Amino acid sequence: MIRSVLVANRGEIARRVFRTCRELGISTVAVHSDADAGARFVQEADTAVRLPGDAPADTYLRGDLLVAAARAAGADAVHPGYGFLSENAAFAAAVAEAGLTWIGPPPAAIEAMASKTRAKELMAAAGVPLLAPVDPGSATGAQLPLLVKAAAGGGGRGMRVVTELGALDEELTAAKAEAAAAFGDGEVFVEPYVVGGRHVEVQILADAHGAVWTLGTRDCSLQRRHQKVIEEAPAPALPGELRDTLHLAADRAARAIGYRGAGTVEFLVSADGRAYFLEMNTRLQVEHPVTEAVHGLDLVALQLRVAEGRPLDGDPPPPHGHAVEARLYAEDPAAGWQPQTGTLHRLALPEGVRLDSGVSDGDTIGVHYDPMLAKVIAWAPSRDEAVRKLAGALERATLHGPATNRDLLVRSLRHPEFTDLGALDTGFYDRNLAALTGSGADGGGVFALAAALADAAGRSRFGGFRNVPSGPQVKTYACGGTEYAIRYRLGRDGLSAEDFPGVRLLSLGADEVVLDVDGVRRRFAVARYGDRVHVDAPPAADDAAAPSSWSFTALPRFPDPAARTEPGSLLAPMPGTVVRIAPGLAEGDRVAAGQPLLWLEAMKMEHKITAPAAGTLTSLPVHTGRQVEVGALLAVVDAG
Repeated sequence: MIRSVLVANRGEIARRVFRTCRELGISTVAVHSDADAGARFVQEADTAVRLPGDAPADTYLRGDLLVAAARAAGADAVHPGYGFLSENAAFAAAVAEAGLTWIGPPPAAIEAMASKTRAKELMAAAGVPLLAPVDPGSATGAQLPLLVKAAAGGGGRGMRVVTELGALDEELTAAKAEAAAAFGDGEVFVEPYVVGGRHVEVQILADAHGAVWTLGTRDCSLQRRHQKVIEEAPAPALPGELRDTLHLAADRAARAIGYRGAGTVEFLVSADGRAYFLEMNTRLQVEHPVTEAVHGLDLVALQLRVAEGRPLDGDPPPPHGHAVEARLYAEDPAAGWQPQTGTLHRLALPEGVRLDSGVSDGDTIGVHYDPMLAKVIAWAPSRDEAVRKLAGALERATLHGPATNRDLLVRSLRHPEFTDLGALDTGFYDRNLAALTGSGADGGGVFALAAALADAAGRSRFGGFRNVPSGPQVKTYACGGTEYAIRYRLGRDGLSAEDFPGVRLLSLGADEVVLDVDGVRRRFAVARYGDRVHVDAPPAADDAAAPSSWSFTALPRFPDPAARTEPGSLLAPMPGTVVRIAPGLAEGDRVAAGQPLLWLEAMKMEHKITAPAAGTLTSLPVHTGRQVEVGALLAVVDAG
C-alpha cells in the first residue's frame, strides 16, 4: 500500500494529484524550483523539497534530484504528472531502481512509444491503422500537403506543415533544430497532412492482470500551434462503427506493449471517416477531467490502485452526459499567441464548473513554464448544455492580470462551426482566428467611461461631482492599440459625457459604477492595479460576441519623450531566450519585409521575429542563448 507520494511535477497537475491523495489518506511531497517557492501546490503539500534554480533543465528535468528528493522526504512512490519527465523511460527505471513505486506504465512501454517512428512500426504489427510515411527525398507535389513531425516529444514542437515542395528542405531543417533544442533528439519524419481531419483520442486504463479499459473518446480538434485548446467527451458525431474501431485499435495498442496504468491513444480521423494512429501518450493527459466527468471516475485514484498491483473491478462505468474543457492561457491570440507575463491579481469563476488551476491570486506569471493558468470544465446532460454552461462561466470569470485567451474561448464555443458538429476539425483556428480575435474596440468606450468615473469617485470625497461649471474632466486609456479619450462633466444635472449621449449615471463609487445605457441598466465593477484598470460587467444580452471584461492602461497626461525608440526598432514582445539567429545574418545586411531575423523561446513556445519592412539591418545587439526582458532591443531595420 502506498503511504506517501512525491509528485515530480508542478502547478495544476501537482495540486490535482494531491487532492486525490488527501482523499485516500496518502501523504504528499512536493518538489519546487526557486521560482515556485511560494506556489500554491507547494503550500498544499504535506512536505516540500527545494530544487535549486529556476530553469526546468536544472530542476524538474533532473531525475537524479527528484529521486533524491523522494528519498529525503520519505516518499515510497512517485507520480510524474504530465510534461517534464512523465514519459521518460530512464527516469521511470531510476525510480524503480531506488525501491520506489512508479505510478505509471513500465519503462519498456514508455520506451516503446518514445519514438513516434518506432511506435508506428509496433502499431502496424498490431494491426492499428496508420498513415503511410513519406520519403522527403522523393516527395512529389501530388503528395502535398505534408507534415514534418519530431520523432520524440510532443506539444507541437518540431512540427511543420508544408504546402509547397520547395519549402520542404527548409522546414525539415527548422523542425530538426527545434526538436533537438526541445527534446535533445533531432529526428523527424514526414507523412501526409490530412486537411479537415479531427483529433480524436481514447483514454485507456490497464492493470497488471490483463484488463484493459477503453474509457470512451475525446475530441481535441480545436488546437493552436498543434496544442489543444478545447477538449470534450465523448467525441461528438462519431458513428458507432468508427467509435468501435477506435476502441479496438486503442486496446490493441495497449496490449501490444504490455501497458499498465493510465494512457491515451491519439488518432486522426479524416473527413471521410477513416482513423489513423498518431501517437500514444504514456501518462495522464491534461484533458483527463472530461473523461472523469462523463464516466464518474477518479483517474488518479485508479492510477494509484493499479500501481499498488490491484486489479480493475469488472467493466468500466458507461458514459453519461457530456463534458467540455477549455484551457485558459496567459497569452494574446491576436499577436501570434504570444505568452503574457505579470502579476495575476485575481482569478475567480462562478460556481457550477470545475476549476483545475496551479495559480492563485497574487502569483507572478513568469517565463519559465507553460502559460496555462487553469482548466475550466463543465458537465451537463447534453453537449449543447455543457457548451453553453462553459461559455457562460468563462464570460463571467474575473480575470485581472496578464492578457488571456478568455474572449477567444467564449467566441470559439459559440461559433457556428463548433456548434455544427459536421464542421469540427483541426483547421478551425486557421480559418477563423481573425474573426475570433477582433478587438471590438467600438464596445470598449462605455467601459473606459466607467473606469474614468470610478477614478473620479476614488479621488474625491464628494464622488467627483462639481457644484460650479467648469471644463470637462479628461482621462485617457489604452487597450489593444486603441486609445479612449474620455471627456465628461459631473455636476448638479448629473453626468454629461462627450460621445455618450445615451448614457445616464445611476450610481457612482470607486469600485462600482451603474449606468443607464440607452435605456438598459448596466453595472460595471472597476479594479485598479497601478496604471492598469480592469472593468467587468454582466454580458450584454443583445451582443453575445461583445467582451464583458476590458483591461485598460491609464495613460499619463504628458507622455515621456524619453520613452520613444529609434524607428525600425524590434523590441522583445515578452521575456525569453534568443534560441536562433538567421544563418549568416549580420549588421549591414539588406533584409526583406517579413524575413525571419531571429527566434525567441518563452513559455515552451518559439516566436519568430521578422523584419517589419525591407531595409538595412543596422543593429543586432543579441546573440544565441541571450536572455532578454520584455521591451529589450533585438534589432533595428532602417527602411531608408
